[in-house]
This record gives sequence, structure tokens and C-alpha cells, in this order.
Amino acid sequence: MPKHYRPPGKKKEGNAAKYVTRTQAVNQIDVTLHGFRRLCILKGIFPREPKKKFKGTHQTYYHTKDILFLKHEPLVEKFREQKVHDRKVKKAMSKKNRDLAQRLMTRKPEYSLDRIILERYPRFIDALGDLDDCLSMVHLFAALPALDSEKIGVDRVHNCRRLSHEWQAYISRTHKLRKTFISVKGIYYQAEILGQKITWVTPHALQQVISDDVDFSVMLALLGFVNFKLYHSIQVEYPPILDPRLEALAADLYALSRLLDAKSAHKTLQLTSGSENDKPETGDGKPDESELRLAQLQHQLPSNESGGFMHQDRDSDDEDDEDEDTKECKALFKNMKFFLSREVPRESLLFIIPAFGGSVSWEGEASPFNELDESITHQIVDRPTVDRKFLSREYVQPQWVFDCVNARIILPTEEYCVGRAPPPHLSPFVDNEAEGYLPEYAAKIKQLQA
Repeated sequence: MPKHYRPPGKKKEGNAAKYVTRTQAVNQIDVTLHGFRRLCILKGIFPREPKKKFKGTHQTYYHTKDILFLKHEPLVEKFREQKVHDRKVKKAMSKKNRDLAQRLMTRKPEYSLDRIILERYPRFIDALGDLDDCLSMVHLFAALPALDSEKIGVDRVHNCRRLSHEWQAYISRTHKLRKTFISVKGIYYQAEILGQKITWVTPHALQQVISDDVDFSVMLALLGFVNFKLYHSIQVEYPPILDPRLEALAADLYALSRLLDAKSAHKTLQLTSGSENDKPETGDGKPDESELRLAQLQHQLPSNESGGFMHQDRDSDDEDDEDEDTKECKALFKNMKFFLSREVPRESLLFIIPAFGGSVSWEGEASPFNELDESITHQIVDRPTVDRKFLSREYVQPQWVFDCVNARIILPTEEYCVGRAPPPHLSPFVDNEAEGYLPEYAAKIKQLQA
């Protein structure tokens, strides 16, 4: 009798009992390979590496308990319904019954991911800790071309842009940004929320190439859930309703900043109005005095305040709750006004400068103030020369803003002048003491910090 002979009917033992191949798993769950991949991503099931690959090294293995866990998932039934629905649509199209196919398309089975998100992240801090990859993916999708001819739908690209702008607006409004770094891959950011450090990367504003071997149909609803909780934590309705004029001009982040600061102003008006705010509305549906004052304030902000929406007086209670790190970041660019030239990365600087307390404008429509404003202290330029200069402001390269943020001090502008090679852009994610090497410019920054 062979050494590894197993009589018929005897129970499997060892790796053969603990692991199954992907083909066996798909057959057990009775879904398509596409649905199985989506289900594994949603439930957090990953392939395993058994010590002995009993079906060969070219197979992908999963743990048997993970597959049993997936078999009892209610979402599997929804995937089966979608599979049957697609088969009916395909059959109707093959019979050239377009009316039936269109009716079936309007009744496609849908499912919600709210329960799965609650299962995977029972606490909100757990969701924050697992947000890094989600943010990077959403920002990547937001940079993809929104074309009907491409494999990715236009609605999905616009939805990712909306989620990314809402996230950046919250970080900028609450001054939670801590580090930033420009690399070849993109721009890295690190924020700190509820003690959790969240790092993500946004691609450069270049034409993106869509690969053919990537499944673009799986997008998690995790960021929408996190944005919902964060916006409600600062007493702002979600999803926010933006100014349609600013949305048409692709100034979504600016519109969100206006909305958040207007909400902050509304909250301040409610606290200062005292007993007047406690009066209910009249029977004819007219708003009370505080709502009228808020409407007047929102109407006056774009034209009269010169970017003042970035610097509304914050709530005294919110200031008490802020830690020292947030207060330091909030005051870095205080009382500074920046103007962005058209060649600089506008979206990145619109995110960073308000996050550290500065006012910012740009060249174009809907900007809070124009280039001729004499109160501008710094103009961000990324060209060899500037034709017209104002003596009342500093002309610096975009790297100066990033280096000031990482150093937490206002660095001298002489080395970042227009047409001059800037100093090395040092990464804040590298521990120089652990590496055993301190760059020359890092030592100079330490002297300035002292």
C-alpha cells in the first residue's frame, strides 16, 4: 500500500483539508470569478500560502474556513441574482427584443455595503486606521479621464472627485494636515485624526493611462462613510450642497471651504445671538433673524471679504478642544495672503495653504481676490522670470510652501526665488537619526527652528 494512500470515504487531513484552490472555492460558492474577487475584497478575504501546495505551485489557495464564511454571506445571493439578470438581458438582446432588454436594465438588482462596512469596522477609529489605500485609490480614480468611451464610467470618476474634495475640505478646515512631500509618484500627504495617522498619495496632474488588466468595477464605500461621520462631527450636513457657479468653474474645493466656514459662522451667530435664537419660526414660514444674517453673510463673502471665509472666527469651544499640534499648524500661515499663478499645481496648494491658516486665491473666475490686490504677501510662481513684480510681496516657488509645512516655520525666501534652483526637497517621512545621516539642508532647518 502506498505511503499516502487514502481509502475512499476517509476524511481529508493536512493541507488538503485546510485549503482549497480558487477554482474549488468559486464552484462551492456558485458565483462568477468576477463576483468572487469582488466578494473577497469586500469581506477582506486574502489568498493563503500553504506549506505544501498539494495542487501545484501555479494554483491560488484559500483557507477552508474563509470560504465557509463567504458561503453564508447574504451578498452572495445578490450576486447570483445579478448573474441571472445579466443572463436574461443577454438572452433578450440575442433575440433582438430591445424593449424587454431595456425593461430588464431598469430593474437590475442592487445591494448596499453599509452592513459590511459596519461588520469590518465596528468602531470609527478602525475605519480611520484602514483608510490609507482607500484614499489613494479614490484620488487616483479622481485623476482619470471622465470619458464615456473609456472603461470607467463618468459617474464613478465624478463621484471620486466629489469624495476626494470633501475629504480635503474637512482636513483643511480642521487643520489636521501634518506632512506633505512631492515625489515622482505623486504628492504624499499625512493627516492625524483622533490619534490615527493617515497617509495617502495623489497623482500629478498629468494624463493617466488606463490599464487593460485591472478590474475597475470594485470601489469601496468606505470613504463616503468616513466623510459622513467627520462632517457630522463638525456639525455640517452631508453631503454638502455647493455653489453651482463654483462647481461649473471646477472650483469644488474652494466651494467646500466656503460652505464649511459659512457653517462655522452660522454656529458663531447662534451662540452670540443668545435668547433670540431660541424663538421658533413664525407660522408663515419666515426664517428668524440669525438665518437672515447668515444669508447676508454668505452673499457678501465672495465679493467683499477678500478671502475672509478662510479665516472666520472659530468657536471658542473648538479652540479649547484643539491640541498643541493643531494650534501650531493653524497659525503657520496666519495673516498671509497667497496668489497662485496659472502654472503652479493649484489644487494641491488650495488644499495645503488653508490647512495651515493662510488665505489663497488664483488666476481665474470665482477667485476671492485678484492679482492686483496690494495685501498679497506671497505669490507662488513656477516660471524662470516674472514680467511684472510688486514690491510689497515675495515671489517664491511652490516648493517653499511644502518645505515650510514640513519644517513648521516660515523659511527664508532667498533660496526659493524665481529662476533660482531651490534647495533639496527633504522627505518628512524619513527619520534622519535612525538612518544615521543628516543632510546639510536639514541641519540648516534645525538651526532655524532653534
